[in-house]
Amino acid sequence: MSPTPSTPHTEAPAPALAPRELETLRHIASGCTYLQAARQMGLSAHTVDAYLRRIRAKLAINTTAELTRWAIALGL
Repeated sequence: MSPTPSTPHTEAPAPALAPRELETLRHIASGCTYLQAARQMGLSAHTVDAYLRRIRAKLAINTTAELTRWAIALGL
């Protein structure tokens, strides 16, 4: 069974992310820059930034480092 990360501020399970949000998160967590992730996904860097802003809002996470830790805990 894979862990269900919770937001840093509560114990409630994290909200579901859209498939493109998960894909974006995988790229960023693996060390890609916004531009590298955008190129691999066929998007603009602005769109990748928008996805990451939505992910951070959903998870109540403020930094890329926190986001990466969350992704690793999830097994992405």
